[in-house]
Amino acid sequence: MEKGEKVAALAVGINLVLFGIKYIFSTLSGSIALKADAFHSLSDVVASSTVFVGLIIAKRKTKSFPYGLYKVENLVSVGVALAIFYAGYEIVMEATKGIAVELKNIWLTIASVLCIIAITYGYSRYATKVGTEINSPSLIADAKHIGVDMFSSAMVLVVLLSSFAGINLDKISAFIIVVIIAWSGGKILIDGIRVLLDASLDYKTLSIAEKLILAEPQVMEIRHLMGRNSGRYKFIEADIFLKTHDLDKAHFIANQIEVNIKRQIKNVDRVLIYYEPSKKENFIYAIPLTDANRHGISRHFGEAPYFGLITVRIKDNKVIDQKIVENPFTQIERGKGILVAEFLNKHQIDVIITKESFEGKGPYYVFSNAAVDNLLTEEETVDKALESLGILFLKIESTPQDSLENTS
Repeated sequence: MEKGEKVAALAVGINLVLFGIKYIFSTLSGSIALKADAFHSLSDVVASSTVFVGLIIAKRKTKSFPYGLYKVENLVSVGVALAIFYAGYEIVMEATKGIAVELKNIWLTIASVLCIIAITYGYSRYATKVGTEINSPSLIADAKHIGVDMFSSAMVLVVLLSSFAGINLDKISAFIIVVIIAWSGGKILIDGIRVLLDASLDYKTLSIAEKLILAEPQVMEIRHLMGRNSGRYKFIEADIFLKTHDLDKAHFIANQIEVNIKRQIKNVDRVLIYYEPSKKENFIYAIPLTDANRHGISRHFGEAPYFGLITVRIKDNKVIDQKIVENPFTQIERGKGILVAEFLNKHQIDVIITKESFEGKGPYYVFSNAAVDNLLTEEETVDKALESLGILFLKIESTPQDSLENTS
């Protein structure tokens, strides 16, 4: 039995105990309000039993319901919300009857009511904590429902104490409780209906999912991202463009995204990633430069002060855009190669042209993971290197721009 189911079963037992205590002391004291509250607890037994059954049924999957019956929890929470509203009606009706009753054993009854308040408060806090931990809407709803008992019992306590001073506070107590019931019941009802109507996940959750997806270097674009709740669980779907034509690698990337989302976002049952290779019209070539105003190719990748980013139109192999970016890691003593590779990946480059091979080095794995090809050249200048690839080169005349700070 899971933790949530154990708590729900505990609620059934607690409500039975509360019913027994309230009924016994209502008989001893002659309090009609306490007797009505006892039958209210009896109705709570039914509500808690429904939550318990809902938690068990919700995780079952069948041929007719392959995605599970998670929404049973939300359906139950809506039912519990309606029960809370009914409890408010019950309390108001009982408090406003104005029937004069001669109370007996008042101090003993007060002690029993204080005990009831302590039990309901303790369980409500505990069940709310567990319900929040496992993200169970029905358990949270039931915790709030039982919490209503604490206020109804407090009303009975006020009535008992006010009887010593000859003051009738029934109506005031009733109005206070009704406001609390309306607030808690209304929130539960709205949350439950939102899920039943497949309302979208909250912005914060979708924003986290978006960042996790875009963190994968081969993800070019998110075409569509959506999510929904079902009971305590979340379902997330994304349609993405990948910078690869290798289906095995694309499948691996999609699986990696799913793992990262489930690790970072709680209670995600399923992540559906629809992927397709990007249809690029242009390639971006990156080349380490000796300085900003010359076209010389630097022999040292990590220590190159600047990089030329040349955009080439694929259909005719012509340069259509070019710019120079400053290397923000020249002063870093260790690991600058990897940092520079990650920096260039943020510019969505497709090819890195260098004089040295990255084989077995950090940048090799960074570029390989992002599907960036590494081409070696013996040429000393950028135009000669591009000409050797059949690219019509236009001289770089732009000024240094874009550091890590304004691109990340």
